[in-house]
Amino acid sequence: MDRYAKKPDDTVPPKMLMLNDDDEIMKHWKAGTAALTIDRKEISSKISESPWDNDIPVSFRSMTKRKEIWKCWKTGRPFYYIDNGYMGNLMKKKHFYRVVKNNIQHTKIKPSMSSDRFDALCEFAPYMQYHGRKDPAYQNGAILIVTPSDKPCQFYNVEKDVWLAETIATIKQFTDRPIIVREKGLRPDRIKDNTVAAQCYRERIHSVVTYQSMAALEAMHYGIPAFTMAPSCVDSVANRNLADIENPKYPTDSEFKNLLHYLAYCQYTLEEMSTGVAFRLIERMKLYD
Repeated sequence: MDRYAKKPDDTVPPKMLMLNDDDEIMKHWKAGTAALTIDRKEISSKISESPWDNDIPVSFRSMTKRKEIWKCWKTGRPFYYIDNGYMGNLMKKKHFYRVVKNNIQHTKIKPSMSSDRFDALCEFAPYMQYHGRKDPAYQNGAILIVTPSDKPCQFYNVEKDVWLAETIATIKQFTDRPIIVREKGLRPDRIKDNTVAAQCYRERIHSVVTYQSMAALEAMHYGIPAFTMAPSCVDSVANRNLADIENPKYPTDSEFKNLLHYLAYCQYTLEEMSTGVAFRLIERMKLYD
């Protein structure tokens, strides 16, 4: 505990650690949790043990912190991972950020969630209203593959070109539908009239295949089935086996609405982060896997 003795006000261990307080999003989290900023090497070093007790949680943003994530999983240190929100950001400015305890997406959905936060989201972003499954007779076109970006590829040690080639080859074993490949691209290429949902409507897409992109959630919210290859927020409602590409499952309205209600509780505005509302909700309602 020598580290705490360096300053008079360091005699009590912090309740939360964090990385990168020069990050604008993390500044809001810091304000709401009184987190102490540390160097990332104090968590992820392969040479020395962390000077901080292992039960003190650490917070960080972005999948570029993969070394810290894997180290926390290995040592059992709790962590709070912050990234873009699941829903409501398909406009010029982002408004929502997910906070995931001990994971990078929420994969286990709690039952019987209140709709209040999702209802408020729909008032803010009316396009988030859910209208159920689209008519399969209309959505009877191509398969849309949405490629992963560099960050998840590095995180999961996946070569994108290899994954894409193997995925296309597998799909062709089970269907003769045309296949369209959509690169994730930059944010301006994915919002407004360029969303996954807009493309699914224009091109009557049958289903979407992705690694673990939010494109799966967007496709299912639009009303068509999705396939994912890695753990994601749609695990409870998406398909995993490409052999089912011609007969994919799609959740009931109540199942998918509950997913939307739960995810609305797992993402927050910057104000909710800076006032501590986000952290209190996570812990009070146990909003984690």
